[in-house]
Amino acid sequence: MNSEQLSDDSAGMARYTHGHSAPVLSAHSRRGATDSAAYLLPHLKAGMDLLDVGCGPASITADLAEHVAPGRVVALDAAAGALDAARATLSERGLSEQVELARGDVMALPFEDGSFDIVHAHQVLQHLTDPVGALAEMRRLTRPGGIVAVRDAVYSAMTWFPEPAGLEQWRSVYMATARANGGEPDAGSRLLSWARAAGFTDVTASAATWCYATPADRAWQSETWAQRCLTSFGPQAVELGLADSADLETMAEAWRQWGGSEDAWFVVVHGEVIARA
Repeated sequence: MNSEQLSDDSAGMARYTHGHSAPVLSAHSRRGATDSAAYLLPHLKAGMDLLDVGCGPASITADLAEHVAPGRVVALDAAAGALDAARATLSERGLSEQVELARGDVMALPFEDGSFDIVHAHQVLQHLTDPVGALAEMRRLTRPGGIVAVRDAVYSAMTWFPEPAGLEQWRSVYMATARANGGEPDAGSRLLSWARAAGFTDVTASAATWCYATPADRAWQSETWAQRCLTSFGPQAVELGLADSADLETMAEAWRQWGGSEDAWFVVVHGEVIARA
């Protein structure tokens, strides 16, 4: 049975720059273990206990659960809306009985020391005010010899073609907004350093990419980011004085212009870390 541990204590979280609008949850639902956690898959075995921190709609969690079945799997998120989406995903995948849902703060995870073989977090540390503290908390939950696996984007390393002027503005405004919210949009390049600062001595760092170049992928990428400019991080940027409504329209139009090109190509760079407890 699913269990929910509800907590409004989310002091370790910066303001979530993406929010939980429909375009954001739709984007997160496209992710799976193959495209987002391939670096972790060789380390998984049947019967392992796994915690997925910041699970979102649990599309990655569901894949990981299938790799470690019949092990215990817990999907944790601070946002009730994300857990609603996770519940729907798990029901659709027939995993409601295997995967528990928990609501809680990454800085004070509601589990005993050494509860899990694997603690995983995808695109989470970039949104935290204290990523080193979060890694130390994940380490607390990991059994000796177990793994903390984290993956985050590096926004400054993203690259694309063609190059509408508004896309560089998008990156600048997004990164400024994320930092004003207390996060670090270049978290992926800092994971090795953060893991070492959190007390890990056995750390393997790697990198991977997402590439959007097919007609379907670039249409999806362009429209989801156009919508985020208008309804997700964009309004936060206006509130913070980092952009105005005309800037949001410019950035959204640049995304749509990019997506309308048959030559459009976009790469997202990620840093990854396998840290052994």
